[in-house]
Order: sequence, then C-alpha cells, then structure tokens
Amino acid sequence: MRKVLLPVDRSDVGFEPESLYSARLLNTSTSHRAFVRWVLGILGVLVVGLFLPWQQNVRGDGEVTALRPQDRPQVVPALIAGRIEAWNVSEGQYVTAGTPLVQISEVKEKFLDPALVERLEQQVDGKSASLDGKAAKVRALDTLIAALERNRVLGGGKARNKVQLYEAALAAAVLDSAVEQARFERRARLFAEGLNTRTEFEANQLRVQQANAKLVEKRQEYESARLDVESVEVEYAEKIAKARADRDATRSEIGEARAEVAKLQSEHASMRIRSGMYRIDAPQDGYIVQALMAGVGETVREGEALLTIAPARPEQAVVLYVKAMDVPLLKPGRKVRLIFDGWPALQFSGWPSVSVGTFGGVIRVIDAVETKQGKFRVVVTPDSADQPWPAQVRMGSGVHGWTMLDTVRLWFEIWRQVNGFPPSIRPEDAAPGLYPPTDGAK
Repeated sequence: MRKVLLPVDRSDVGFEPESLYSARLLNTSTSHRAFVRWVLGILGVLVVGLFLPWQQNVRGDGEVTALRPQDRPQVVPALIAGRIEAWNVSEGQYVTAGTPLVQISEVKEKFLDPALVERLEQQVDGKSASLDGKAAKVRALDTLIAALERNRVLGGGKARNKVQLYEAALAAAVLDSAVEQARFERRARLFAEGLNTRTEFEANQLRVQQANAKLVEKRQEYESARLDVESVEVEYAEKIAKARADRDATRSEIGEARAEVAKLQSEHASMRIRSGMYRIDAPQDGYIVQALMAGVGETVREGEALLTIAPARPEQAVVLYVKAMDVPLLKPGRKVRLIFDGWPALQFSGWPSVSVGTFGGVIRVIDAVETKQGKFRVVVTPDSADQPWPAQVRMGSGVHGWTMLDTVRLWFEIWRQVNGFPPSIRPEDAAPGLYPPTDGAK
C-alpha cells in the first residue's frame, strides 16, 4: 500500500524552514559566487594569454671559453728531456711573457759536458782552417797545371826545333856521303887504270867510310830528336795528369770537409739552442693555474707538460652544445640570450624583453661536424648592442643559453610542444647550406 504524505501546516507551531541544515545548503552564498568569478577571470586571462606573442628558441648548455685559440688555457711542456732543478713561480702567480718558470738540467750522457758548445765551436774552427788549407792547395795545383801546360808547349817546340836541326844535318850528311861515294867510284876507276896511287885510293875509301858513319850518326841523332818530341809530350802529360789528379782529390776532400763543417755547425747551433731550452719561459702574459709536476730533481720526458697557464686578457666567447635536430635552424648572426652559472637571473625564454640577469650574444661559428654525441658546438660572442658580460665570469664557467627564432602565438607554441613539432622559422631566416652547390646544381 502506498503512503500519501499530506502537507503539514507548521505556522501554528512556530517552525522556520531556514533553521533546517538541508535548507541552509540550498541557499547560494556570496563566497561561492566570488570563487566562480575568480575562476572565470583566470580562464579569461589564460585565453587572452594564448594569443600573446611568443618567441621560439633553441636551448643549449655549454661553458665559457676564449674565441681565439691562443687565448685559451695552455700547458707549458718541457722541450727536452731533463731533470727539474728549480721552480721560479707558484700557482696563481701572474707572469709576463718571457718570465722564467722552470729550470731543468741535462740527463742525456751525450750532452753532459758543460763545455760542449765551446768544444764544438773549436771543432768548427779547426775544420774551417783545414778547409782553407785545402782550398789553397787547389789554387796551387791550378797554378802548377798552368805552368806545366806552358812548359809542355815550350819543351815541345824546343824538341821540334831540334828535330828540324838534326833533319838538316842528316840531309847534309846524306849529301856528303853521296859526294864521297861518287868521288870514291871515280878514284877506283882511276886506280884500276893505274892513273892513281894506292895511297890516294885508300884515302878516298876512308873518306867514304867516314861520310857513311857520319850519315849513320846524323840519322840516329834525328831519330833520337823525334823520340825526344814524343817523350816531352808524354812526360808533361804525365805530370799534368798527376797534378790534376791531386787537384781533384783535394777538391773531393774539400767537399767532405765542407760536409763535416756543415755537420759540426749544425750540431753547434743545435747545442746552442738546446742550452737555451734548459730554462722554460712563459709563452705569454697570464696566470699560473696548476703545476702538473712537483718537486725538485724529478725527471721529465721530452714534450711532457709541466704546468698550465691561463692568458690574462682573453677575448671571451661561449660554447653551446645544441642537438642535431636544432642545428639547421641556426646560422651565424642570430641573437642568443645567456645565463651564467653563479649570476642571478630570472628567465622568460619566450619573452626576452622581460628577462632579468640575462646577457646577449651573437652566433659566430657553427661546427660542421658533431662534437659531442648527437650535439654540435656553437660558438657565441658578446652582442655589442647589449650590455657587456660580467667581468667576474671565468673560463670554464657553465652557461645556459637559448637562440631566438621566429615569433608565434603562445597557443601555437603550446600546441607545437605537445605534438613534438620542430620550431618554425621564416624562409629568409633559414640557415644556409654547409657546402656550396656543385656545377649544374639548382
């Protein structure tokens, strides 16, 4: 059976509905209406904020460095192997270029002689004097060869003149022999006919024999004179050949002596330079950062680092490491905002104009290959149109930076971040290609 609830008239008993808890909950309070208004106001601000301009950016972390390689911290090595004798500086000390840093001594047996430079110089002087003597000998041999050439000409002429003289005497002897032979033949006929005495016949026979003997003598003298001409040529040719051989041998010795002198001069110059390497000087103005070797008497190898020096006035720059997917969006000349470690800052990456404690920079260099795994090195220099970087920033300090890209609406940036899309840039702001186009490429 259904129960029917009848309305009750409570006016006669003095009962008020507002006194009930449920009834009070049905009433709308003023604090609730204020909360709703606050929520709607915040939502309106958020909606309006979605249409605010937002500058896209590419983030990267890095460190402070120097733009020029000579301004970066460098190690000072030992140019030669040796033993540390004395330290002339301490860590943290400011030094100027040429200041003595470390003194080392020789450890190689070949260079232990303290007077080695002077001894090498004496050897060079001795070899040079020997070289001068050999050169004088060559000049003397040249003079001797010239004299022998002249004597050969004179001796040959004299011998030829003698040949001509004996040739004339031989001709006269031939004629005398013929005359005496003809006279003898006539005397013999007269003697046979009895018209001449035996004494005259025998006298004519003797004169014929004497003429023939003289002819033989003159012929031998003539042949001997001819042989003298050849012997003079052979004698002087032998003397000249011997002088030339001595001259060539001396010239060869001069060449060897010059090579030895050059070798000794090279050793002397190298030793002089090596003696200057016993003292290691500061390569430039800077501060001694750290001594990599300790103590006195410790041996060092050639090229081993002794200490580190930081240049005094480096031209600062910042190295940022950017992901490979963001590198195509960058190009030299783009603006960068930087936050240095230890420097208070309030960052609004999308609104750089309201950021506090950030500093401006400009992209100077973008590496063509990755430096770290999946990241590329971007070198940033100070922006001359912005406030200067803090003087307290030191080399190696950490840096956080972001590169300014295109300006979009806030809602688009949120939508891009949610979907993981890359930033958008204008076509004219796109980074140029790394390599120039080849011939025929469009």
